[in-house]
Formats: sequence, structure tokens, C-alpha cells
Amino acid sequence: MYPLRRNRRLRSNEAIRNLVRETVITPNDFLVPLFVVEGKGVREEIASMPDYYRLSLDNLEKEVKELWNMGLCAVLLFVKVPDNLKDNFGKEALNANGLMQLAIKTVKNACPDMLVMTDVALDPYSIYGHDGIIENGKILNDESAEFLAKMSVSHALAGADVVAPSDMMDGRIQIIRESLENEGLVDTGIMSYSAKYASAFYGPFRDALDSAPVDLVDIPKDKKTYQMDFANREEAIRETRMDVEEGADIVMVKPGLCYLDIVRDIKNTFDVPVAVYQVSGEYAMLKAAAEKGWLDHDAVMMEQVLAIKRAGASIIASYFAKDVVRLIG
Repeated sequence: MYPLRRNRRLRSNEAIRNLVRETVITPNDFLVPLFVVEGKGVREEIASMPDYYRLSLDNLEKEVKELWNMGLCAVLLFVKVPDNLKDNFGKEALNANGLMQLAIKTVKNACPDMLVMTDVALDPYSIYGHDGIIENGKILNDESAEFLAKMSVSHALAGADVVAPSDMMDGRIQIIRESLENEGLVDTGIMSYSAKYASAFYGPFRDALDSAPVDLVDIPKDKKTYQMDFANREEAIRETRMDVEEGADIVMVKPGLCYLDIVRDIKNTFDVPVAVYQVSGEYAMLKAAAEKGWLDHDAVMMEQVLAIKRAGASIIASYFAKDVVRLIG
């Protein structure tokens, strides 16, 4: 007795596989992270992130025009702050003519319809490399959250469409939302890093921005007091619920591949878009393995981004965005 239903019929050739495919990747799925530095004519490859670059404002302008022409219409901006502008309080982050504010304006002048999201965090501005203000060896939650709200307003006034607090301070979404509303910035969105884990996958990113926690006595050597324990699953729902109730428009899970169970849990629980950050370590591992000839770069890359979308991501922040779009044509 042979089966009446043969599932292999729908896998028998490329045409039928394409026709019944459940998950499809397009340029509209991607948010492109960009690293911005001071100077002119700078296009500096990041050693631990092959084929990815730090860009000065003039090259940022060229990059966003190229992205736009490729159909990539959303960017997430990060800045590498010179050491002489760093302190414990992040004061440079509020400079209306600071690097982030100028980067926002550069993107908007180059491509007015490009969606601009901005990293809202203290670590690029901190002499300690932490996401909050430090006092007596402790990261201060409420004071840090209040400062992040001021930073968000500064980004919005410069033209940011969405602010993206990546710090994991408790209650910061509500303070940011209230501050934006009080300034009349009611259309500015918030993409909260709601389930951001204390992951070992962030190393190359911290190299890119020189933002790793410093190794000093009486200063926390990692971010485990505010980023989530990667052993925890239910906690991600609690964190995300708080952010949604406080006014987040989009929630994010970070990192990506090791946390797809969290992505699906959040997708099934909340009715807001879910973003996933495919982080620098994930990027660097594939680049290194492909360079050694151990993995097929393009095949694994596509499998990874499809898995992230299949898990429930509406938005994928990925350093592979341009590679994917070139591949899918």
C-alpha cells in the first residue's frame, strides 16, 4: 500500500519549491547597521568584521545612496566617539552638532525617505564602556534612563524617525516616550532592545566602536547586571511586556540565531513588530569559516536570515543585508 499523499511532490523541482515556499526574503526585511566616525574620506575596514567599514560623513552619504538604489530603505546608526569626548555622563551625546546628530542629517539630506533609526546608549560616549552612568562602582538605573531620554529627544530633533534604546535600563521606554511627547515629537518611534542578552557574540561590534567595558578595579567588567542572563526564557516575556506597556512601537531580540525560541515566544505573545539583530559575532564567524573554505558563505547566510524571519522577525538588522540583496537580485 503506497501513500496517497506524497510530500515530496511539492519538492520535486525548483519551480514548485518556489511556488509553495512559506518564507521569502526581500530588501524590505532589512535594517542596515552603519558605523560612523569623525574625519573625511574615511572608509576603514573593521578587522574583526571583514568587508564592513567605519565611514566618515562624506562616505556615509555615498553609502546610503547605494543602499537606497539597492532597495534597502532603513538604516541603524552607531557612532565611534573620540576618546577626548568621552566621560562618565555622556555629555557629548547631547551635542546638537555631535557626530550622531550630523550623521542623521547627512542621511536625511542624501535620501530624505530613508528610514533613520539611531542607537540610544551611553557606552560609545562612556570612559568606562558601560550603558549607564557609574557611581561607586554601580550602574545607576534611573539617572541613566533620564539621560537616555534627553539623548532620544536630541536624535529626534536632528531628524531621526525611530530611536533605539539598547541599554536595558528598567523603565527607560516610558521616560523616553514621555520626553518625546512633551517635546511634541509624537511621531518619533521607539524600537526597544527588549530582550538583549549578555552575550559573548558582541566582541567585533565593540571593536568597531571601541566601546568594550574597561577592566578597572571597582568597575563592573561585564554588562550582566543589566543585560539578560542567556539561560532565561520567560524573563524575555516580562521584559518585552514592560516595554510594550511603556510605549515601544517595535521590540527587538538580540542576538539572533541562538535566541530564535525567544523570537517565536515574543511573536506569539505580542502584537507589535519584532526585530532581530543578527550580531557582529554571527557575521564574523561565517566570514571566517567561509574564508577557510569550511562553509559555503552564501548558502549559510541565506539559511540564517531565512531562519530568523521564519522564527517571527518582521525586521532583521544584519551586516549581511547588502550581500543578501545582491544574491536575491
